[in-house]
Amino acid sequence: MLAEGARQLVKGHLPAKQDLLLTPGNVKRVAEQLAHLRGAAMKVGQLLSMDAGDLLPPALTDILARLRASANPMPAKQLAQVLQQEWGDNWQRHFADFTFVPMAAASIGQVHQAYHDNGKRLAVKIQYPGVRQSIDSDVDNVATLLRLSGLLPKGVDYQSLLEEAKQQLKHEADYLLEARYLSRYGQLLATSPDYQVPTVFPELSTANILVMSYVEGAHIESLAQASQAERDRVMTLLFQLLFRELFEFRLVQTDPNFANYLYDGRRQQLVLLDFGACREYSADFSDGYRTLFGAALKNDKANIETALQQIGFFSQHIVESQKVAVLELVALACEPLKQPHAFDFGASDLANRLREAGMALSMKQNYWHTPPADAIFLHRKIGGLYLLAARLKARVNLQAILLPHLV
Repeated sequence: MLAEGARQLVKGHLPAKQDLLLTPGNVKRVAEQLAHLRGAAMKVGQLLSMDAGDLLPPALTDILARLRASANPMPAKQLAQVLQQEWGDNWQRHFADFTFVPMAAASIGQVHQAYHDNGKRLAVKIQYPGVRQSIDSDVDNVATLLRLSGLLPKGVDYQSLLEEAKQQLKHEADYLLEARYLSRYGQLLATSPDYQVPTVFPELSTANILVMSYVEGAHIESLAQASQAERDRVMTLLFQLLFRELFEFRLVQTDPNFANYLYDGRRQQLVLLDFGACREYSADFSDGYRTLFGAALKNDKANIETALQQIGFFSQHIVESQKVAVLELVALACEPLKQPHAFDFGASDLANRLREAGMALSMKQNYWHTPPADAIFLHRKIGGLYLLAARLKARVNLQAILLPHLV
Protein backbone atom coordinates (compact mmCIF):
# COMPACT_ATOMS: atom_id res chain seq x y z
CA MET A 1 0.00 0.00 0.00
CA LEU A 2 2.85 2.37 0.89
CA ALA A 3 4.64 1.69 -2.39
CA GLU A 4 1.50 2.23 -4.44
CA GLY A 5 0.71 5.39 -2.48
CA ALA A 6 4.18 6.77 -3.19
CA ARG A 7 3.75 6.10 -6.92
CA GLN A 8 0.38 7.86 -6.97
CA LEU A 9 1.70 10.87 -5.02
CA VAL A 10 4.59 11.28 -7.48
CA LYS A 11 1.96 11.48 -10.22
CA GLY A 12 0.11 14.16 -8.27
CA HIS A 13 -2.77 11.93 -7.15
CA LEU A 14 -4.11 11.56 -3.62
CA PRO A 15 -5.59 8.02 -3.60
CA ALA A 16 -7.99 6.54 -1.05
CA LYS A 17 -6.87 3.67 1.21
CA GLN A 18 -9.27 1.27 -0.48
CA ASP A 19 -7.79 2.05 -3.91
CA LEU A 20 -4.29 1.41 -2.57
CA LEU A 21 -5.19 -1.92 -1.03
CA LEU A 22 -7.25 -3.38 -3.85
CA THR A 23 -4.80 -2.97 -6.74
CA PRO A 24 -4.34 -6.13 -8.87
CA GLY A 25 -0.77 -6.50 -7.62
CA ASN A 26 -1.80 -6.27 -3.98
CA VAL A 27 -4.71 -8.68 -4.39
CA LYS A 28 -2.32 -11.18 -5.98
CA ARG A 29 0.02 -10.82 -3.00
CA VAL A 30 -2.87 -11.26 -0.58
CA ALA A 31 -4.02 -14.39 -2.43
CA GLU A 32 -0.54 -15.86 -2.22
CA GLN A 33 -0.28 -15.12 1.50
CA LEU A 34 -3.72 -16.53 2.24
CA ALA A 35 -2.64 -19.76 0.53
CA HIS A 36 0.27 -19.93 2.99
CA LEU A 37 -1.78 -18.94 6.05
CA ARG A 38 -4.58 -21.44 5.43
CA GLY A 39 -7.23 -21.55 8.15
CA ALA A 40 -9.65 -18.72 8.72
CA ALA A 41 -7.65 -16.18 6.74
CA MET A 42 -7.74 -18.35 3.64
CA LYS A 43 -11.49 -18.84 4.12
CA VAL A 44 -11.94 -15.14 3.40
CA GLY A 45 -10.11 -15.59 0.12
CA GLN A 46 -12.42 -18.47 -0.72
CA LEU A 47 -15.48 -16.33 0.00
CA LEU A 48 -14.17 -13.54 -2.23
CA SER A 49 -13.56 -16.03 -5.04
CA MET A 50 -17.16 -17.32 -4.91
CA ASP A 51 -18.52 -14.28 -6.70
CA ALA A 52 -18.06 -15.73 -10.24
CA GLY A 53 -16.97 -12.31 -11.50
CA ASP A 54 -19.98 -10.42 -10.20
CA LEU A 55 -18.42 -8.79 -7.13
CA LEU A 56 -14.81 -8.38 -8.30
CA PRO A 57 -13.18 -7.67 -11.67
CA PRO A 58 -12.61 -10.93 -13.62
CA ALA A 59 -8.81 -10.68 -13.39
CA LEU A 60 -8.94 -10.57 -9.60
CA THR A 61 -11.52 -13.34 -9.46
CA ASP A 62 -9.21 -15.61 -11.47
CA ILE A 63 -6.36 -14.92 -9.05
CA LEU A 64 -8.49 -15.72 -6.00
CA ALA A 65 -10.29 -18.70 -7.56
CA ARG A 66 -7.38 -21.05 -6.84
CA LEU A 67 -8.03 -20.59 -3.11
CA ARG A 68 -11.27 -22.54 -3.40
CA ALA A 69 -9.58 -25.92 -3.61
CA SER A 70 -5.84 -25.51 -3.35
CA ALA A 71 -3.40 -24.40 -0.70
CA ASN A 72 0.22 -25.20 0.06
CA PRO A 73 0.33 -28.79 1.37
CA MET A 74 2.15 -29.88 4.51
CA PRO A 75 5.79 -30.93 4.10
CA ALA A 76 6.15 -34.73 4.15
CA LYS A 77 7.96 -34.67 7.50
CA GLN A 78 5.15 -32.69 9.15
CA LEU A 79 2.54 -34.99 7.63
CA ALA A 80 4.33 -38.06 9.01
CA GLN A 81 4.36 -36.46 12.47
CA VAL A 82 0.62 -35.81 12.33
CA LEU A 83 -0.14 -39.39 11.26
CA GLN A 84 2.03 -40.80 14.01
CA GLN A 85 0.47 -38.53 16.61
CA GLU A 86 -3.08 -39.46 15.60
CA TRP A 87 -2.71 -43.18 14.82
CA GLY A 88 0.40 -44.25 16.72
CA ASP A 89 3.83 -45.50 15.64
CA ASN A 90 2.48 -48.42 13.65
CA TRP A 91 -0.18 -46.43 11.78
CA GLN A 92 0.64 -48.09 8.43
CA ARG A 93 -1.00 -51.32 9.60
CA HIS A 94 -4.42 -49.89 8.75
CA PHE A 95 -3.62 -49.46 5.06
CA ALA A 96 -2.60 -51.52 2.08
CA ASP A 97 -1.37 -48.27 0.51
CA PHE A 98 -1.18 -44.60 1.54
CA THR A 99 -0.28 -41.85 -0.95
CA PHE A 100 1.74 -39.08 0.70
CA VAL A 101 1.14 -36.55 -2.10
CA PRO A 102 -2.29 -34.98 -1.41
CA MET A 103 -5.08 -35.00 -3.98
CA ALA A 104 -6.19 -31.59 -2.74
CA ALA A 105 -5.05 -29.03 -0.18
CA ALA A 106 -7.61 -26.53 1.08
CA SER A 107 -8.03 -24.02 3.90
CA ILE A 108 -8.25 -26.30 6.94
CA GLY A 109 -6.84 -29.60 5.75
CA GLN A 110 -5.57 -31.67 2.85
CA VAL A 111 -6.94 -34.88 1.33
CA HIS A 112 -4.98 -38.04 0.58
CA GLN A 113 -5.87 -41.20 -1.28
CA ALA A 114 -5.36 -44.49 0.51
CA TYR A 115 -6.45 -48.12 0.39
CA HIS A 116 -7.78 -49.81 3.51
CA ASP A 117 -6.18 -53.11 4.42
CA ASN A 118 -9.49 -54.68 3.31
CA GLY A 119 -8.95 -53.18 -0.17
CA LYS A 120 -11.47 -50.33 -0.03
CA ARG A 121 -10.41 -47.05 -1.62
CA LEU A 122 -10.37 -44.16 0.86
CA ALA A 123 -10.20 -40.39 1.00
CA VAL A 124 -8.31 -39.25 4.11
CA LYS A 125 -8.76 -35.61 5.19
CA ILE A 126 -5.95 -34.45 7.48
CA GLN A 127 -6.07 -31.14 9.34
CA TYR A 128 -3.12 -28.76 9.32
CA PRO A 129 -1.45 -28.56 12.76
CA GLY A 130 -2.39 -25.44 14.71
CA VAL A 131 -5.37 -24.42 12.56
CA ARG A 132 -7.89 -24.75 15.39
CA GLN A 133 -5.70 -22.73 17.76
CA SER A 134 -5.20 -19.90 15.24
CA ILE A 135 -8.85 -19.29 14.35
CA ASP A 136 -9.45 -16.42 16.81
CA SER A 137 -6.36 -14.46 15.79
CA ASP A 138 -6.90 -15.15 12.08
CA VAL A 139 -10.45 -13.78 12.14
CA ASP A 140 -9.36 -10.71 14.13
CA ASN A 141 -6.53 -10.04 11.66
CA VAL A 142 -8.85 -10.33 8.67
CA ALA A 143 -11.27 -7.92 10.35
CA THR A 144 -8.40 -5.44 10.71
CA LEU A 145 -7.64 -5.84 7.00
CA LEU A 146 -11.27 -5.17 6.09
CA ARG A 147 -11.34 -2.06 8.29
CA LEU A 148 -8.20 -0.74 6.62
CA SER A 149 -9.62 -1.40 3.17
CA GLY A 150 -12.76 0.62 3.83
CA LEU A 151 -14.89 -2.33 2.70
CA LEU A 152 -16.78 -2.28 6.02
CA PRO A 153 -19.04 0.73 6.61
CA LYS A 154 -18.27 2.82 9.65
CA GLY A 155 -20.60 2.18 12.55
CA VAL A 156 -21.44 -1.40 11.59
CA ASP A 157 -21.63 -3.61 14.68
CA TYR A 158 -19.96 -6.75 13.36
CA GLN A 159 -18.32 -8.02 16.55
CA SER A 160 -21.10 -10.53 17.21
CA LEU A 161 -20.77 -11.80 13.65
CA LEU A 162 -17.02 -12.24 14.09
CA GLU A 163 -17.70 -14.34 17.18
CA GLU A 164 -20.19 -16.45 15.20
CA ALA A 165 -17.63 -16.85 12.41
CA LYS A 166 -15.03 -18.03 14.91
CA GLN A 167 -17.45 -20.54 16.40
CA GLN A 168 -18.45 -21.82 12.97
CA LEU A 169 -14.81 -22.28 11.94
CA LYS A 170 -14.07 -24.15 15.16
CA HIS A 171 -16.92 -26.51 14.30
CA GLU A 172 -15.47 -26.98 10.81
CA ALA A 173 -12.13 -27.86 12.42
CA ASP A 174 -13.72 -30.62 14.51
CA TYR A 175 -13.56 -33.65 12.23
CA LEU A 176 -15.43 -35.89 14.67
CA LEU A 177 -18.36 -33.46 14.51
CA GLU A 178 -18.14 -33.44 10.70
CA ALA A 179 -18.12 -37.26 10.71
CA ARG A 180 -21.41 -37.23 12.63
CA TYR A 181 -22.98 -34.79 10.16
CA LEU A 182 -21.67 -36.83 7.23
CA SER A 183 -23.30 -39.95 8.67
CA ARG A 184 -26.57 -38.07 9.25
CA TYR A 185 -26.69 -36.87 5.66
CA GLY A 186 -25.98 -40.40 4.50
CA GLN A 187 -29.04 -41.60 6.45
CA LEU A 188 -31.25 -38.67 5.38
CA LEU A 189 -30.45 -39.22 1.69
CA ALA A 190 -30.29 -43.02 1.78
CA THR A 191 -33.51 -43.33 -0.25
CA SER A 192 -32.60 -40.53 -2.69
CA PRO A 193 -30.74 -42.16 -5.62
CA ASP A 194 -29.81 -38.82 -7.20
CA TYR A 195 -27.33 -38.04 -4.41
CA GLN A 196 -24.18 -39.76 -3.26
CA VAL A 197 -22.52 -39.20 0.12
CA PRO A 198 -19.20 -40.76 1.24
CA THR A 199 -19.23 -43.36 4.02
CA VAL A 200 -17.40 -42.55 7.25
CA PHE A 201 -14.85 -44.95 8.73
CA PRO A 202 -15.30 -44.03 12.43
CA GLU A 203 -12.65 -46.46 13.68
CA LEU A 204 -9.97 -44.47 11.80
CA SER A 205 -11.39 -40.95 12.23
CA THR A 206 -10.18 -38.54 14.94
CA ALA A 207 -10.70 -34.86 15.75
CA ASN A 208 -7.92 -34.09 13.23
CA ILE A 209 -8.36 -36.86 10.63
CA LEU A 210 -11.55 -37.79 8.77
CA VAL A 211 -11.49 -41.08 6.85
CA MET A 212 -14.18 -41.62 4.21
CA SER A 213 -14.88 -43.83 1.25
CA TYR A 214 -13.42 -42.43 -1.98
CA VAL A 215 -16.11 -41.12 -4.34
CA GLU A 216 -15.57 -40.59 -8.07
CA GLY A 217 -16.78 -37.45 -9.80
CA ALA A 218 -15.94 -34.41 -11.91
CA HIS A 219 -15.75 -30.90 -10.47
CA ILE A 220 -19.17 -29.28 -10.62
CA GLU A 221 -17.87 -26.35 -12.69
CA SER A 222 -16.86 -28.73 -15.49
CA LEU A 223 -20.58 -29.11 -16.23
CA ALA A 224 -20.40 -25.72 -17.94
CA GLN A 225 -19.63 -27.77 -21.07
CA ALA A 226 -22.52 -30.21 -20.53
CA SER A 227 -25.91 -30.07 -22.24
CA GLN A 228 -28.50 -27.56 -21.09
CA ALA A 229 -30.71 -30.37 -19.80
CA GLU A 230 -27.92 -31.84 -17.67
CA ARG A 231 -26.95 -28.45 -16.22
CA ASP A 232 -30.59 -27.71 -15.41
CA ARG A 233 -31.03 -31.11 -13.74
CA VAL A 234 -27.96 -30.76 -11.52
CA MET A 235 -28.94 -27.29 -10.31
CA THR A 236 -32.50 -28.53 -9.74
CA LEU A 237 -31.07 -31.28 -7.52
CA LEU A 238 -29.08 -28.70 -5.54
CA PHE A 239 -32.10 -26.44 -4.97
CA GLN A 240 -34.29 -29.42 -4.08
CA LEU A 241 -31.71 -30.42 -1.48
CA LEU A 242 -31.55 -26.87 -0.11
CA PHE A 243 -35.30 -26.74 0.53
CA ARG A 244 -35.26 -30.22 2.08
CA GLU A 245 -32.40 -29.10 4.34
CA LEU A 246 -34.25 -25.98 5.47
CA PHE A 247 -37.78 -27.33 5.83
CA GLU A 248 -37.43 -31.09 6.30
CA PHE A 249 -34.02 -31.80 7.86
CA ARG A 250 -33.63 -28.39 9.57
CA LEU A 251 -29.93 -29.04 9.01
CA VAL A 252 -28.14 -27.03 6.31
CA GLN A 253 -24.64 -27.46 4.94
CA THR A 254 -23.98 -23.71 4.69
CA ASP A 255 -20.66 -23.63 2.80
CA PRO A 256 -21.39 -22.90 -0.90
CA ASN A 257 -17.81 -23.54 -2.05
CA PHE A 258 -18.05 -25.10 -5.53
CA ALA A 259 -15.35 -27.61 -4.53
CA ASN A 260 -17.88 -29.23 -2.16
CA TYR A 261 -19.74 -30.74 -5.11
CA LEU A 262 -18.80 -33.35 -7.70
CA TYR A 263 -20.87 -34.93 -10.44
CA ASP A 264 -20.72 -38.64 -11.24
CA GLY A 265 -21.76 -38.66 -14.88
CA ARG A 266 -21.75 -42.46 -15.11
CA ARG A 267 -24.30 -42.83 -12.31
CA GLN A 268 -25.83 -39.37 -12.93
CA GLN A 269 -25.47 -38.61 -9.24
CA LEU A 270 -24.62 -35.39 -7.44
CA VAL A 271 -21.76 -36.10 -5.02
CA LEU A 272 -21.80 -34.14 -1.74
CA LEU A 273 -18.50 -33.46 0.03
CA ASP A 274 -17.42 -31.57 3.15
CA PHE A 275 -19.97 -31.31 5.94
CA GLY A 276 -17.93 -29.18 8.33
CA ALA A 277 -20.12 -26.08 7.93
CA CYS A 278 -23.42 -27.74 8.85
CA ARG A 279 -25.79 -25.62 10.90
CA GLU A 280 -28.91 -26.83 12.71
CA TYR A 281 -32.00 -24.63 12.67
CA SER A 282 -34.99 -24.45 14.98
CA ALA A 283 -38.56 -25.18 13.90
CA ASP A 284 -39.38 -21.52 14.53
CA PHE A 285 -36.59 -20.37 12.20
CA SER A 286 -37.59 -22.86 9.51
CA ASP A 287 -41.26 -21.85 9.76
CA GLY A 288 -40.21 -18.20 9.49
CA TYR A 289 -38.70 -18.89 6.07
CA ARG A 290 -41.75 -20.92 5.04
CA THR A 291 -43.87 -17.87 5.84
CA LEU A 292 -41.36 -15.54 4.17
CA PHE A 293 -41.24 -17.45 0.88
CA GLY A 294 -45.01 -17.93 0.82
CA ALA A 295 -45.56 -14.22 1.39
CA ALA A 296 -42.97 -13.34 -1.27
CA LEU A 297 -44.87 -15.40 -3.86
CA LYS A 298 -47.97 -13.30 -3.11
CA ASN A 299 -46.02 -10.03 -2.75
CA ASP A 300 -47.57 -9.79 0.73
CA LYS A 301 -45.34 -7.15 2.34
CA ALA A 302 -47.03 -7.30 5.72
CA ASN A 303 -46.39 -11.03 6.09
CA ILE A 304 -42.88 -10.65 4.70
CA GLU A 305 -42.16 -8.20 7.54
CA THR A 306 -43.76 -10.53 10.09
CA ALA A 307 -41.67 -13.45 8.83
CA LEU A 308 -38.45 -11.43 8.98
CA GLN A 309 -39.20 -10.52 12.59
CA GLN A 310 -39.77 -14.21 13.39
CA ILE A 311 -36.42 -15.06 11.77
CA GLY A 312 -34.67 -12.41 13.87
CA PHE A 313 -34.49 -9.28 11.72
CA PHE A 314 -35.47 -5.85 13.07
CA SER A 315 -34.57 -6.88 16.63
CA GLN A 316 -32.70 -3.59 17.00
CA HIS A 317 -34.01 -0.08 16.37
CA ILE A 318 -34.36 0.65 12.67
CA VAL A 319 -35.89 3.67 10.94
CA GLU A 320 -38.77 3.13 8.53
CA SER A 321 -36.77 3.98 5.39
CA GLN A 322 -34.21 1.34 6.27
CA LYS A 323 -36.91 -1.26 6.93
CA VAL A 324 -38.45 -0.53 3.53
CA ALA A 325 -35.04 -0.94 1.89
CA VAL A 326 -34.57 -4.33 3.58
CA LEU A 327 -38.03 -5.48 2.43
CA GLU A 328 -37.19 -4.41 -1.12
CA LEU A 329 -33.90 -6.31 -0.98
CA VAL A 330 -35.70 -9.46 0.19
CA ALA A 331 -38.23 -9.12 -2.63
CA LEU A 332 -35.36 -8.81 -5.10
CA ALA A 333 -33.63 -11.92 -3.75
CA CYS A 334 -36.90 -13.86 -4.10
CA GLU A 335 -37.27 -12.90 -7.76
CA PRO A 336 -36.43 -16.43 -9.06
CA LEU A 337 -39.09 -17.89 -6.74
CA LYS A 338 -41.84 -15.66 -8.12
CA GLN A 339 -41.62 -16.96 -11.68
CA PRO A 340 -44.06 -19.81 -12.43
CA HIS A 341 -41.59 -21.10 -15.02
CA ALA A 342 -37.87 -21.80 -15.18
CA PHE A 343 -35.69 -18.86 -14.14
CA ASP A 344 -32.74 -18.36 -16.52
CA PHE A 345 -29.83 -17.64 -14.16
CA GLY A 346 -27.33 -17.30 -17.00
CA ALA A 347 -29.31 -14.53 -18.70
CA SER A 348 -30.09 -12.65 -15.48
CA ASP A 349 -28.23 -9.74 -13.90
CA LEU A 350 -29.76 -10.59 -10.51
CA ALA A 351 -26.39 -10.96 -8.78
CA ASN A 352 -25.33 -7.45 -9.85
CA ARG A 353 -28.64 -5.95 -8.76
CA LEU A 354 -28.46 -7.67 -5.39
CA ARG A 355 -24.91 -6.43 -4.89
CA GLU A 356 -25.83 -2.85 -5.80
CA ALA A 357 -28.91 -2.87 -3.57
CA GLY A 358 -26.94 -4.34 -0.67
CA MET A 359 -24.13 -1.81 -1.05
CA ALA A 360 -26.62 1.06 -1.22
CA LEU A 361 -28.32 -0.23 1.92
CA SER A 362 -25.12 -0.56 3.92
CA MET A 363 -23.13 2.40 2.61
CA LYS A 364 -25.47 5.12 1.42
CA GLN A 365 -28.22 4.62 4.00
CA ASN A 366 -25.83 3.86 6.85
CA TYR A 367 -27.67 0.64 7.67
CA TRP A 368 -25.93 -0.49 10.84
CA HIS A 369 -28.51 -3.08 11.91
CA THR A 370 -26.79 -6.47 12.20
CA PRO A 371 -28.76 -9.36 10.64
CA PRO A 372 -29.12 -12.59 12.65
CA ALA A 373 -26.13 -14.91 12.21
CA ASP A 374 -28.33 -17.93 11.43
CA ALA A 375 -29.83 -16.04 8.49
CA ILE A 376 -26.43 -14.86 7.25
CA PHE A 377 -25.10 -18.42 7.01
CA LEU A 378 -28.25 -19.57 5.20
CA HIS A 379 -28.16 -16.61 2.80
CA ARG A 380 -24.51 -17.41 2.10
CA LYS A 381 -25.60 -20.87 0.91
CA ILE A 382 -28.49 -19.52 -1.17
CA GLY A 383 -26.26 -16.86 -2.72
CA GLY A 384 -23.64 -19.50 -3.55
CA LEU A 385 -26.24 -21.62 -5.37
CA TYR A 386 -27.44 -18.56 -7.30
CA LEU A 387 -23.85 -17.90 -8.38
CA LEU A 388 -23.24 -21.53 -9.36
CA ALA A 389 -26.49 -21.54 -11.37
CA ALA A 390 -25.30 -18.39 -13.15
CA ARG A 391 -21.88 -19.97 -13.79
CA LEU A 392 -23.57 -23.05 -15.34
CA LYS A 393 -26.16 -20.90 -17.16
CA ALA A 394 -28.86 -23.12 -15.69
CA ARG A 395 -32.62 -22.74 -15.97
CA VAL A 396 -34.49 -23.86 -12.87
CA ASN A 397 -38.16 -23.67 -11.88
CA LEU A 398 -37.62 -22.73 -8.24
CA GLN A 399 -41.31 -22.10 -7.60
CA ALA A 400 -42.20 -25.68 -8.55
CA ILE A 401 -39.49 -26.99 -6.19
CA LEU A 402 -40.60 -24.71 -3.34
CA LEU A 403 -44.40 -25.11 -3.44
CA PRO A 404 -44.58 -28.65 -1.93
CA HIS A 405 -42.75 -27.29 1.15
CA LEU A 406 -45.30 -24.51 1.68
CA VAL A 407 -48.27 -26.85 2.17
